[in-house]
Amino acid sequence: MSARTGLRPARRSPAHRAAADPRRPSGRPRKRKLNALAGGAVVLALLLGARIWVAEPVTVDSDSMAPTLPPGSIAFVLKPAPAWFGVHRGDLVVLDSPIDGTPIIKRVVAVGGETVEIDDAILLVDGVAPPEPYVDHSTIDGTHFIPTAVPPGEVFLMGDNRERSIDSRDFGTVPVDDIRGTVVKPFMRS
Repeated sequence: MSARTGLRPARRSPAHRAAADPRRPSGRPRKRKLNALAGGAVVLALLLGARIWVAEPVTVDSDSMAPTLPPGSIAFVLKPAPAWFGVHRGDLVVLDSPIDGTPIIKRVVAVGGETVEIDDAILLVDGVAPPEPYVDHSTIDGTHFIPTAVPPGEVFLMGDNRERSIDSRDFGTVPVDDIRGTVVKPFMRS
């Protein structure tokens, strides 16, 4: 306090102190760096969250889905799609193989309540051959599979390369809850 006025001297803000002392850096550049760092952390967290819960790239390792997804292709999988939109005949889905637990991509050829059979390499669903432009029937040698009813809440899966695919003909129907996601966009590597 000043004896004359009875007032305290005004406190100086950090910016005023920095301006008064050229050796002392201002707090503003440091604050900008912290804001940029915090913004980068938020963006990284959002991207990581999207990768974990929304979409995931998956590399195709086998030829069981050729020619639709040849080996080396990258497929983007929308993880919440089965819960949001359901699973329908013709969908490409990703699940963990019931045989060895590795991720696999297969096509849904029948859903719960339908009956599947293969007669001389032709897929029949409820006795009718659905259009399958993605299957090269000339490569399939007289395959047969007895009529099988798909239980409610399950699907019958097959690869597009029917000769080489290990699918529901080998491991049976799969619960819809076991499907990790639906393929939304395949990219072919050149």
